[in-house]
Amino acid sequence: MADTSYLNWPFFEPHHREQAQALDAWCIDKLQAIGHDDVDAICRQLVQMLGDDNWLLCTAPEADDANPEIDVRSLCLMRETLARHHGLADFCFAMQGLGTMAITLFGSAQQKGAWLDRTRRGEAISAFALTEPASGSDVANMTLAAERTADGYVLNGEKTWISNGGIADVYTVFARTGEAPGAGGISAFIVDAKSPGLKIAERLHTIAPHPLARLHFDQCEIPADALLGEAGRGFRVAMASLDVMRSTVGAAALGFARRAFDESLSRVNERELFGAPLAELQMVQGHLADMALDIDAAALLIYRAAWTRDQGAERITREAAMAKLYATDQAQQIIDKAVQIHGGDGVRSGHIVEQLYREIRALRIYEGASDVQKVIIARQALSEFAR
Repeated sequence: MADTSYLNWPFFEPHHREQAQALDAWCIDKLQAIGHDDVDAICRQLVQMLGDDNWLLCTAPEADDANPEIDVRSLCLMRETLARHHGLADFCFAMQGLGTMAITLFGSAQQKGAWLDRTRRGEAISAFALTEPASGSDVANMTLAAERTADGYVLNGEKTWISNGGIADVYTVFARTGEAPGAGGISAFIVDAKSPGLKIAERLHTIAPHPLARLHFDQCEIPADALLGEAGRGFRVAMASLDVMRSTVGAAALGFARRAFDESLSRVNERELFGAPLAELQMVQGHLADMALDIDAAALLIYRAAWTRDQGAERITREAAMAKLYATDQAQQIIDKAVQIHGGDGVRSGHIVEQLYREIRALRIYEGASDVQKVIIARQALSEFAR
């Protein structure tokens, strides 16, 4: 049985505890029979299920909310819970949040009205199109061009490794508009998936199946009101969106780690070696102790970051970077220990521990790779020291 004692930490309010417990029960009831075979179809089904049962409401405020408040602790708790039960369910929930976060933070009333109610209900699938073939973590190096026309903009170029690519109804797309060099010349746009000139150039396949694609924009015409926020401020839009969602990546890793730990506890109590349960071996106990320690440390960093944002901090760049870095890196080690404890079963295709082993690796790359998080943390420390 999963440990829920952390819900009593002072980071949380009563509604957070109730929400986490209700979602856990929903996952047990609804997700056990959901497989991973037809990824596109399953993701569409999961988004609709999450929308039908109101679990997507916290991914975006109501469209007419002029001063949206984003409950990052709820986002983290929900990602942690979903990831513990079903990796694709977490993915679907997360992308409904990330795909529309820029609209939530910077969108006009018209833009919010066009999309947020639909994504909250699970009627539209959203995506966040930032990465390019030659610019992953180096966002300022993007080359996708948005040329101003009399009626709007024309997009030319590519995006790649776009989650929900191929099944999304709407993309938040970042492109170079040229107001200034580097990060100062990027703008954000809302692009309907049906826009002429937007093509799915390639579907991308990874060790943990997810809907991913390379997008090609060839004279893709979009209206002037597709501009999200101010022209030339797209880098700020992207970073503010990631600032909110980065802690939730750590939370998903935490959910994977908790599941690996639970599976390991069950394994060592059921399996015997040399006439005694595995749990009695000191080496195994050492692994379990490390896993428990790393889980609690990761949870503290994640919910510190989320709590700080919910208390009104405009940016939590340092806290979110620490949370994502530590939680994802340690979850990788926790799951590796779980594989070792399970022996041959740990690498058997379809076993839950084997699935977790494939799921966790990408989290150390997307929304800022681990090495980039270290750079962010170091730069902030150096900046504060220089004051």
